[in-house]
Amino acid sequence: MTQTPTPPPTEVAPSPEVTPQRAASLEGLAPADVDFAPPLVHATRIALHLLGKGVSIGWLMAGMGTSGENRTTPSVAECLRAAGRAGLKSHVAERENIQSISPLTLPCILLLKNDRSCVVTRIQGEMVEAIFPEDCIRGESDYPTPRKLLAQQLNDDYTGYCIFVSLEEQPDTRISPLTPNKERRWFWDVFTHYLPIYKHVALASVLINLLGIASSLFAMNVYDRVVPNSAFDTLWVLAAGVCLAYFFDWLLRNLRGYFVDVAGHNADVVLSSKLVSKILTMRMSVRPESTGALISNIKEFESLREFFSSSSLLVLVDLPFLLLFLWLISFIAGPMVLVPLVAIPLMIISGFVIQRIAKREAERSYAQTMQKGALLNEIVNGLETVKSCSAEAHMLRKWELVVDDSAEASSRSKRYATLSTTVSSGISQMVTVAMIVWGVYRISTGELTMGGLIASNILVGRAMAPLMQIASMLNRLQHSRLTLQVLDKLMELPSENDEGQAHVDFGHIQPAYTLEGVTFFYPGSTVAGLKEVNLHITPGERVAIIGRMGAGKSTLGKLLMGFYPPAEGAVRFGGVDLRQIDPSDLRSRLGVLPQDVVLFHDTIRNNIALGMPSVSDRLIMRAAYLSGALEFIQSNPAGFGGRVGERGMNLSGGQRQSIALARALLLDPDVLVLDEPTSNMDNATEAIIKQRLGKVLAGKTLILITHRLSLLDLVDRLIVVEGGKIMADGPKQDVLQLLSHTPPPVREPHEGASHA
Repeated sequence: MTQTPTPPPTEVAPSPEVTPQRAASLEGLAPADVDFAPPLVHATRIALHLLGKGVSIGWLMAGMGTSGENRTTPSVAECLRAAGRAGLKSHVAERENIQSISPLTLPCILLLKNDRSCVVTRIQGEMVEAIFPEDCIRGESDYPTPRKLLAQQLNDDYTGYCIFVSLEEQPDTRISPLTPNKERRWFWDVFTHYLPIYKHVALASVLINLLGIASSLFAMNVYDRVVPNSAFDTLWVLAAGVCLAYFFDWLLRNLRGYFVDVAGHNADVVLSSKLVSKILTMRMSVRPESTGALISNIKEFESLREFFSSSSLLVLVDLPFLLLFLWLISFIAGPMVLVPLVAIPLMIISGFVIQRIAKREAERSYAQTMQKGALLNEIVNGLETVKSCSAEAHMLRKWELVVDDSAEASSRSKRYATLSTTVSSGISQMVTVAMIVWGVYRISTGELTMGGLIASNILVGRAMAPLMQIASMLNRLQHSRLTLQVLDKLMELPSENDEGQAHVDFGHIQPAYTLEGVTFFYPGSTVAGLKEVNLHITPGERVAIIGRMGAGKSTLGKLLMGFYPPAEGAVRFGGVDLRQIDPSDLRSRLGVLPQDVVLFHDTIRNNIALGMPSVSDRLIMRAAYLSGALEFIQSNPAGFGGRVGERGMNLSGGQRQSIALARALLLDPDVLVLDEPTSNMDNATEAIIKQRLGKVLAGKTLILITHRLSLLDLVDRLIVVEGGKIMADGPKQDVLQLLSHTPPPVREPHEGASHA
């Protein structure tokens, strides 16, 4: 399909001056009434519906990425990948015209010119029934009736490509416990998928080992036949033959390395995607406590991938040829084959004994490496705090202690690795000496020729080489085994969009919340963050949640956003339990400003349009105006193309908050959840934002979490939270009057306070 790129963000001109007329224009936009989903996304949703899978546009859009900053529409692969999460199997095919599409394959998606799509539901002669995305009504779950039109009308607009779709067969729930856990096969299934490539690698290894015999045969014939008889013609023939064998050996080794790199590269992309996808979709309740340790584990995946895609693993392919080399030694040197036959078990047994002892040290070294990564992440992220507290010396001493323990554990682990290698090398050297000594005695009795001794030594070297490589491979195997175990545990963590969950397109849901007897505990905490909360927020209601620090305000907001499930009770959105709504579908209906603002190392535009990169610049400007960000953006020479730095370090706290607020307001959602939206802003900026928000909040549900009484002008209802319970709830003036006559309660701090 032809993609229409948008200008790069760095080319966005500085914002023009905000005149009263322009402000009115920006405020007058109604993004909630605009459908931003590309036609292909709508077509995919329609196809899923016709196949019996109901998903929402928000759910599909959340599962798509973009291949670059200039993309305005998703590619076919991106869209179908998102639909694959719902069990859609699909493939793109080329068909000359619509009549060449079999009616048995319907419904199918047609790719039309100018990035348009439609879903064909019936083909009968010259007539076609199709559903066009343009007929879909934003926010409605009902699907349009197919249009009837002539096939030639569609053929004129048809690009020649269509997408055939079907649903994956799901096993009955009664037999699912008997099937292996899919998460545990995340690693091996990928390598099994690329097994055909490894078959080429194995074939190349077979030929390389067969060609390796040429060296021993060449040496034996030269010393036994050419040298005694001065047969120079024979010498050149043998030299030409062995050189030809060496050439093919060189060629096959390079081809083998190429195939290993191709398989490793493909597996690396797929496996890395699986790992990061798991991190992005894991439930907040099971998120690892240490971010640094988690990052270190992901980095260790590189060593795991390298082990399984490196040439060292090819030694396993070479092992069966050990028998061939031993047979040739027996054929040439007779009983001298006993030397390697005795050495091989010694080498294997010593290697496994040493590795069994080294296993404990490898585990200790791995744990110390994770601790070092966790501490380094804390130091880097908290550098300003460390400096402001003059704690450089303290953190340095703490780092030195951790590094010392890590270095000692790593040293002990390497000591065993070195011992394993040196033992294998020593046994191999003793085999060479024994073969030469015994061979000399046999030559003196006429039982062996000089060429036979040299050929036997070469073959012994080829036979012992894989065993020596195995000693080195076992050392790396210990580390890779630990990494795979840790990553297995990560992949087994439950995700928000676990496969097998029923997907339902609820269509338009009233922007209302109901909490029924909700009790909630943070992971690892024994103190409830919320206790038996009952609450109802009607559509279009403006509510402020206030309370003391640690009272549970932000905790309540996180439950409303579906970040955590309640331990008891239910949280309902529009009458639907949040556990029935896919989290990405729920959050596509909300505009959220969290208490802890996070910006990414990108442009201002892309930070505002995070999750919706194809949105128009006009809507981005509108959101920036409403949030108060447009004033400081227009003073930046780069405008919306200015870089915010890592975690927004190039901006002040108030500026970061303005951009995050613009992100929440971008698509004019029906529900706004704003947690301390102006805590880092000055009073003048806050007043401007209040004025602008007041003009666009009509008909929207506002949930405002704040300590600042000045923001209460935006709401009509107050909810007072104290100790995880709702202490007061009612009209704003009534609650404020009640609070003015009620002394603040004295309470002890509890364990869950830091979360709220």
